[in-house]
Amino acid sequence: MRRRKLLFFSLILATLAIGVVIGTVVNRSVNADKPGVSPGPTAIAIPSPTQLSSEFSKVAKMVEPAVVNINTETIIKAQTRERRQSPFGSPQEDPFDFFERFFGGPMDGPGRDMKTKALGSGFLVDKAGYIITNFHVVEKADTINVSLASGDDYKAKVIGRDDKTDIAVLKIEAKKDLPTAKLGNSDAMTQGDWVLAIGSPFGLEQTITAGIISATGRGGKQYQRFLQTDAAINQGNSGGPLVNMAGEVIGVNTAILAPSGANAGIGFALPSNTATNIYNQLVKTGKVTRGAIGILMQGGTNKTLRALGAGDGKGVIVTQVTPDGPAARAGLKQGDVVREVNGRKVNDTSELSTVVAELTPGTTVPLKYLRDGKEQTVTLKVDDRAKLIPDETGEAAEPSEEERGGTKLGIAVQSLTERQAREFELQPDEGVIVTNVQVGSMADEAGLQARDVILQINKMPVRSPEELRQIVSKLKSESEVLFLIKRFDRQTGRVGTLYLAATLP
Repeated sequence: MRRRKLLFFSLILATLAIGVVIGTVVNRSVNADKPGVSPGPTAIAIPSPTQLSSEFSKVAKMVEPAVVNINTETIIKAQTRERRQSPFGSPQEDPFDFFERFFGGPMDGPGRDMKTKALGSGFLVDKAGYIITNFHVVEKADTINVSLASGDDYKAKVIGRDDKTDIAVLKIEAKKDLPTAKLGNSDAMTQGDWVLAIGSPFGLEQTITAGIISATGRGGKQYQRFLQTDAAINQGNSGGPLVNMAGEVIGVNTAILAPSGANAGIGFALPSNTATNIYNQLVKTGKVTRGAIGILMQGGTNKTLRALGAGDGKGVIVTQVTPDGPAARAGLKQGDVVREVNGRKVNDTSELSTVVAELTPGTTVPLKYLRDGKEQTVTLKVDDRAKLIPDETGEAAEPSEEERGGTKLGIAVQSLTERQAREFELQPDEGVIVTNVQVGSMADEAGLQARDVILQINKMPVRSPEELRQIVSKLKSESEVLFLIKRFDRQTGRVGTLYLAATLP
């Protein structure tokens, strides 16, 4: 019996031992499949759609009370109408006059005035009732009606307008403090930032659309540098605010690129910094004064800029300096490459023009430029553009039938006639006129055109076809060639100075 009991207990213990071993092996196998946890960076939290929608809603509630709907009315005066002449000759009666008399239409005497209406948007920036909108929203309007988000309606008057930036300032008399929108710093916006557009597209008041900043610094007309957005903008959104996620206005919705006439995901807003500058001037003086430094300029290709010493291909080329202007007094010369004005980098003519225009006449600012590849800094006193830059006019130079002076550049040139010299404001022995450009030639690659006047090649003056041939004969294959030319622009009616460059085959 005792043996049987020992055998029984032994079997139980053996069974338990085997179970423990099997359990340990299985547990280790399972744990081996689990990755080890080691210290590392904190996991990135992805906002849920509900949280994002909540942010949009918060921003909308902050700004909506300050956004207004603008309705304008314009009276088109009708001119006195005369009896139409019959298309069949004077003895016969015009059938259109017959129908007008039969149905009571006017036949002679004054016609009826017509009333046209237009819609737009705007936003309050001062509790006293000052509103920023687009100039084209109120242009030629006889009556301007403003509706607030609260439902209150007011008549508005124009305080000032600036067609060059498409900004206008309105004023309503509410006899109470009004909600206002806060303006932000548009320079802080970068591609990809979330924005909301608020306004009255097609008359649908307080409509909000969301999108991102698609691009910055899009060039428009002179003095316009737009923020591009894919937030839906349509007719009626003009003048409304483009808002960042802090609830700040960073742009004034101004234009769309829409072949179909409706939103195509490409809208443009004037940056708030430009709008602020224009607003401050309009409410203070009723007009806009722009700065100028006294240069004519051009943007250049990378090759042209490198030829002038800008190794990175960035900057704006000075093509002419106004005598006794701010730039001339500071020592700038033709061929310098402007890189920075008042701490703001400039990469094209539109950007430089906008930056300088926003400077207050009479202020002194630093300017950085390159000359022969060396960076220099000067300070200059900004002048009033209206006083510094006179209107320039000109007519196209007539081409001469005589062509001579063909060169390996791929052009034919001749000396200037007295008439051509006068038209280009030159002396007869100053420059040669291009009479023909060979397609595919080095000159064609550089952008030279017939009727251009070549003043310099590689900064050496060209006074005659013979002098041009002598200069070109010394150029080696694959060398960079820099031209300084004068060209008549038919669109502006002006004679401008340009730099062009290409590589000699």
